[in-house]
Amino acid sequence: MDFTGKTAIVTGGARGLGLSYAKALALGGARVVISDVGADKVGAGTDTSVVQAAAEVLQAEGLAVVGHGGDLSTDEGCRQLIEFAVEAFGQLDILILNAGWVGYQTIENLDMAFLQRAMDINLYAPLWLCKHAWPHLLRSPAPRIILTTSDRAMYVQYEQAGLVAYSAGKMAQLGIMNALSHEGFDAGIKVNAISPVAKTRMWGVTEEPDELKPEWVTPGVLFLASPQCEDTGYILRASNGQFTATRFTENPGVDYPRDLARIKASSAEEVAAAWDSIKQAQHLS
Repeated sequence: MDFTGKTAIVTGGARGLGLSYAKALALGGARVVISDVGADKVGAGTDTSVVQAAAEVLQAEGLAVVGHGGDLSTDEGCRQLIEFAVEAFGQLDILILNAGWVGYQTIENLDMAFLQRAMDINLYAPLWLCKHAWPHLLRSPAPRIILTTSDRAMYVQYEQAGLVAYSAGKMAQLGIMNALSHEGFDAGIKVNAISPVAKTRMWGVTEEPDELKPEWVTPGVLFLASPQCEDTGYILRASNGQFTATRFTENPGVDYPRDLARIKASSAEEVAAAWDSIKQAQHLS
């Protein structure tokens, strides 16, 4: 796809999925800012040399990529990244919120520092970045925001013990997606989410995987970032080079908020008696 003339930001862009997205965008002609604090695989520490080294490798290939090593856990840090991108390339068209962290702590052991780290990465950074990017995206002819969620959070059968903070943040990004899809609709700002499965350092994988490769997710992200994507409010699941898109859709016949067009019950006993019907989803024929 042709991204000539576009400027993109990719958070968590120095390694894994983010680096794959950034390189593909740059190969398509985009000017790309990769932002990465250089934390270790448990989300601790900073190392700005990580993002600078990644940028230099891409620059050596003739690609228009610059690195940013700032902390995105604060409003001010996010503002600085957006300003850095606009100062470097004059505009902003694509914002890809890829930075993430997987940590495990069961609910009975959940502590404030752990929860704060998860929320900084998965809730606050996306909100602050979208806030500061918004005025620039309003000036773009094809503005795109791509958030990142997880099948682990969306589907109970894929959950794992200890992922309560992670799942809360990943589901929060879907709320952000829905809200900003509505806020940006008239201006043409398309806001979607990717739910990727890939073997990266988050999985403890240090060698090239023979399956679940990060680059097999990238085509879906490129589409969501492109003018060809005319939809908003979709979740694109990606794994092993396969893609499926889903979204929250209402049952047919609903007149919200007064008529859910479903099962009537006036007591807890009636709810219990009708439960098998209540929990069945309705589908259009």
